[in-house]
Amino acid sequence: MSETPVPPAQTPKAAQPARFARGRTVFALMLREMATRYGVTPGGYLWAILEPLGMILIMSIGFSLLLRSPPLGNSFILFYATGYLPFSLFMRSSNAVMNSITFSRALLRYPAVSWIDAVLARAILNVLTDLLVAYLLMASILYLVDHRVILDFWPILQSFGLMAILAFGVGTVNCVIIGFFPVWERIWGIVTRPLFLASGVIFIYRDLPPLAQDILWWNPLMHIVSISRTGYFPAYEPQFVSTNYALLPGLILSAFGLLLLRRYHLEVVSRR
Repeated sequence: MSETPVPPAQTPKAAQPARFARGRTVFALMLREMATRYGVTPGGYLWAILEPLGMILIMSIGFSLLLRSPPLGNSFILFYATGYLPFSLFMRSSNAVMNSITFSRALLRYPAVSWIDAVLARAILNVLTDLLVAYLLMASILYLVDHRVILDFWPILQSFGLMAILAFGVGTVNCVIIGFFPVWERIWGIVTRPLFLASGVIFIYRDLPPLAQDILWWNPLMHIVSISRTGYFPAYEPQFVSTNYALLPGLILSAFGLLLLRRYHLEVVSRR
């Protein structure tokens, strides 16, 4: 008699690792935030475009009444857009990452959702949103104001990438700090207000007095904003810029913030 073949033992489905589980979780968290932040507001994503556009227009009109020409080029709106858009990415993304644990605290009780999923979802969504907004605004400005600008896309993309890394590092470190000291969120909001003036958004480095140059050189945002402007103004060559220095703080803070979150994420979730 021939023996009936016995099928090979199969691994239980629960024991099989789910492929792309983290990617699906992050994507689901991104969709949730899109619906929460933009889905319940009249206008939705339109406000993500109108907010920076309004800020750029206000600066352009205000300074055009005080100055004959912008520090670079001949268009006030183009000059301020090249500084404000990457700076806005840093501020918005770092604040979003800083509050990522709070935003998804209820979902972190489920085993399928981890702290890194919540952090990555907010970071990726905010960076992608700001990149899309920057593209739409700059394309419109160049078309309406000065379509003859010769663009160098590498420093433009480089500046947004450096801003994203720095924003992620600052956001993760602040996420842990405000988990233990909630008042730090208010303090951070006050401390960062002068960054708008200290990051070269409304002026260029070479126009500053020597003492101010020596101080503001240590601000990595000044380097990154200047890198951004080299992509729009070919004649602008900031000799003070150090790409390595602009990258290093973001990498150090990102590594440090992730280590802190890995160690203290349970305490952060329970305290906030």
